[in-house]
Amino acid sequence: MAVCEILSVGTEILLGDILNTNSKYLSVELAKIGISVLRHTTVGDNHARLSAALKTALERSDIVIATGGLGPTADDITREVCCEVMGFELTLDERIADGIRSFFVSRGIEMPENNLRQAYVPIGGAVFENRNGTAPGLGLKKNGKCIVILPGPPYEMAPMYQEYVVPYLAEYSDGVIVSHTVRTMGIGESAMAEKVADLLEGRNPTVAPYAKKGEALLRVTAKAENEADAYALLEPVITEIRNRLGDVVYGIDSESIEQRVVELLKKNKMTLATAESCTAGYIPKRITDIAGASQVFEYGAITYSNDVKEKVLGVRHETLLAYGAVSEQTAREMASGIRRVSGADIGIAVTGIAGPGSDGTDKPVGLCFVALDAEGEQVCEKIETGRNDREYNRYVTASRALNLVRRYIEKTGG
Repeated sequence: MAVCEILSVGTEILLGDILNTNSKYLSVELAKIGISVLRHTTVGDNHARLSAALKTALERSDIVIATGGLGPTADDITREVCCEVMGFELTLDERIADGIRSFFVSRGIEMPENNLRQAYVPIGGAVFENRNGTAPGLGLKKNGKCIVILPGPPYEMAPMYQEYVVPYLAEYSDGVIVSHTVRTMGIGESAMAEKVADLLEGRNPTVAPYAKKGEALLRVTAKAENEADAYALLEPVITEIRNRLGDVVYGIDSESIEQRVVELLKKNKMTLATAESCTAGYIPKRITDIAGASQVFEYGAITYSNDVKEKVLGVRHETLLAYGAVSEQTAREMASGIRRVSGADIGIAVTGIAGPGSDGTDKPVGLCFVALDAEGEQVCEKIETGRNDREYNRYVTASRALNLVRRYIEKTGG
């Protein structure tokens, strides 16, 4: 099986000036044609360091895909260094040069002569036409090794990869690699892994756990001759994971918990309203990030002060005095209040201590309560993150509130 290393070229990536999305895209796409990506490497626009990185990559991989550094300026050196390492001589391609000239003429711009650097191609190499820019991509094969050179801008790189690189790499493909992600919430990564421990030892499909902020995931990956066979391998393993983990599984390949909640609300023609203290609008923000959310979300209240909790939501003064704003009792009354005020099918409420300081009581930072009120049901969940991290606490609490909505709808027939 051929293995690949992705080499991202550009000092701007190392400095954090741009986000490298090319490596993610290529890893996903290469898996579809059965080529495993074992490493991502980033190197700046430096001749010696790029040459060394290429040589090292070729020693340990069959294929190196380099992105970036194909422009017209002096620091765009990927083309030259790759050809030097592979032993290819560059020559000016007049057809490409004419195309670059025409590109500038069509836009009424005088072409700087250094743009013709992009018209130099390797003798005996492959040239990939760039329909969205001026720099062509290149392919170099020698002594069982392959380097593919692609432009850095994603809108140039991705179409070129699909049109030219996929067939160029066909000889290295011996099947497909398909992955699905089982997403869970309400269970820690280690507890999740313990429940599926024997499945983690599988060879094909493989099952690998990892954690994201406030949730735990299992990546299930199969390799087969075609997608149908890969799916046939994946299906029983995913079914077994669902059976073992139960309703902590909120989706397979779902983009997010908010995506899943909006889907369920739409499907069941239900509406949601929110009342928040410590999350201060985080839940509606995430819901309305999803297209079409206006069909299911109409009302949200941010009620930081006790006075507003009483006046807007109808939280009893006695409840606040006896239990405090950060309590299960207050969260429950907030949830029923927002549902009553809004007329929504489901009311969700959040109150807690996001940090960095406490609320003047002995309650710890990271303590939050999320409550749900709906027809025939009211539930409340206590959250203790144990972290003095305001952003983390707000995000996780909002996620757990959304998960309450998801679990309620699924339980009642959604």
